[in-house]
Amino acid sequence: MKISRYTILVFLFLLQGIKSCIPIKQIREVKTNLTKSYNGINKDTLNSASTSWKVFFNDTELNNLIDSALVNNQELKIFLQKIEVANNEIKIRKGEYLPFVNYKIGSEIDKVGEFTRNGSVESNLPIKEDKTFPDPLSNFSLGLNASWELDIWKKLRNSKKAAIIEYLSTIEGKNFIITNLVTEIASAYYELLALDNQLVIINKNLEIQRNALKIVKIQKKAARTTELAVKRFEAELSKNKSRKFEIKQSIVEIENQINFLIGKQPSSINRNSDNFLKKTIDSVFTGIPVQLLSNRPDIRKAEFELEASKLNVKIARANFYPSFSLRAGIGLEAFKTKFLTSTPQSLIYNLSGDIVGPLINRNAIKATYKNANAKQLASIYEYEKTVLNSYIEVINNLSKIENLKNKYAFKNKQVEILTKSIEVSNTLYQSARADYMEVLLTQREALDSKMELIDVKKDRLIARVNLYRSLGGGWK
Repeated sequence: MKISRYTILVFLFLLQGIKSCIPIKQIREVKTNLTKSYNGINKDTLNSASTSWKVFFNDTELNNLIDSALVNNQELKIFLQKIEVANNEIKIRKGEYLPFVNYKIGSEIDKVGEFTRNGSVESNLPIKEDKTFPDPLSNFSLGLNASWELDIWKKLRNSKKAAIIEYLSTIEGKNFIITNLVTEIASAYYELLALDNQLVIINKNLEIQRNALKIVKIQKKAARTTELAVKRFEAELSKNKSRKFEIKQSIVEIENQINFLIGKQPSSINRNSDNFLKKTIDSVFTGIPVQLLSNRPDIRKAEFELEASKLNVKIARANFYPSFSLRAGIGLEAFKTKFLTSTPQSLIYNLSGDIVGPLINRNAIKATYKNANAKQLASIYEYEKTVLNSYIEVINNLSKIENLKNKYAFKNKQVEILTKSIEVSNTLYQSARADYMEVLLTQREALDSKMELIDVKKDRLIARVNLYRSLGGGWK
């Protein structure tokens, strides 16, 4: 009893000494510093991020494309396999802190020399007729072995928790991929609508220029203009014809970009390009900045990775402590199979316990611990960077939406003026009150302004999509 108490006291003393030698590094807390609102005035918690993308876009053709992408997109399928791997990792970590039980069935044969120690002992044993040692000697066994590492320092349990958190991180990674996928398809879809409308504008403008060229040729025959005017009109017509094929090529590329995202072979994309300029752009409700922490998958992913890094520090620190393990076995063993069931003579069992801990040359453990702390600090910076980036994205997209709205209003006014100027310039030219260059420049400026108006409309639609993504929408 005295020896037992003395042993316990020595063990506790050694354990206290080990604890005092274990390094401890303090890591600073996370800082987000989000403001109460985006513009200093609006504090409404109504947030478009909670709106399903099917409701947000309200376009049947676009929603069908997104639906198809969520089923067939290759990148998303690859990431789903990463989720499966992370889920299996949880089962692996869980199994590490539960007892391991193995079964064993064995047979062996052994022949020793008579003049060896074992051989001489066997030759001098008193042997009964029914228990003679065969030569060579066989041995048969069957039994169960168990081993168990006692998770006193929660190293294995923390490892399982880290695996669960990493699994949740992959789920958020999948959600972030979905958000970006929805955004990419919507942006490409609006680009496709814009190109369709620009192609229509080009065709209308080509018709105007063909009519203008006919008039110039007639006037040239009547000696009212020169060959130079005819050539300039022909050159302008050829320029816009080449521009038409550039747009057609862009349409093919954007269609195939969408086909790639939805996992299809190159084919035509169904869309409704009519009334593109009249398409309404609904408001986006931003809510308050703190909602980004729960709405944005990339922030949630970074948060889970930070929590996992904290657990990895605890796991690395537990390596300094001694590990406790138990081993046990029970079974039957005999040199003849007919004796295997003869108990208790053939019964074998064992029970042992180990305490193993690092004593000398702990540099590798210290380095692992330092690495875990460094990774935790990096995770803190990564989380703060992700939060700051998301906040800036929202601010930028809010500003972009407002500026594009004003730009569209003035650009629309410019188009109206230049469209009327085409008729005016043609009338003045026919009455010899304006030269052909004024007609050409007016037509060119009117065409460019119409094309730019479509681009601004497209940019407004895409900016709305980007704001929706920046707020954390698109994955629900």
